[in-house]
Amino acid sequence: MCHSLPSPIQNVFLIPTTTTVIGKTGKNIPASSYASHVLGYTVGNDVSARNFQIPASVSGGQFGYAKSFDGFAPIGPCIASAEALGGDPQKLQYWTKVNGEVRQKTGTDDMIWSVGKIVEHLSRGTTLKAGTCIMTGTPSGVGIFMVSLTVFLVFSSFSLLWVFKGGEWTSKVHGLG
Repeated sequence: MCHSLPSPIQNVFLIPTTTTVIGKTGKNIPASSYASHVLGYTVGNDVSARNFQIPASVSGGQFGYAKSFDGFAPIGPCIASAEALGGDPQKLQYWTKVNGEVRQKTGTDDMIWSVGKIVEHLSRGTTLKAGTCIMTGTPSGVGIFMVSLTVFLVFSSFSLLWVFKGGEWTSKVHGLG
């Protein structure tokens, strides 16, 4: 699958994330039992068009619109069970490279909130249906702020490859491929 970004999107910012896929519908799920509701994990890219996010005079202080364009928030292409990852989603390492140069290298052990706490919080008073995908964000280090990218998304194994005007952006979660 390949998506080109529509104009007037500029200043595209990409953040690799571990993405939790809910497998069993639930509401008010305690962190202590979140795993029974999780189907598995995959890699994703949290994509933002910064020109629709910053300044607040454009975004109204809300980030949702800047993350909602067609082709944004790609995930996959496969889902790995917790067992396939060694049982603990807080022990994954991942990196981002731009034109082969490492721009981010981090691990889920550095997240502010655990996957269990994230599921608990998001399910408070809200039903998380099977198939819901939760991007956890990036623990430390973020991708570079890039101007005027022409981006095409290519799925490959458990990594996401972004090809843009002048180069490529690759994100990979170790243990997911």
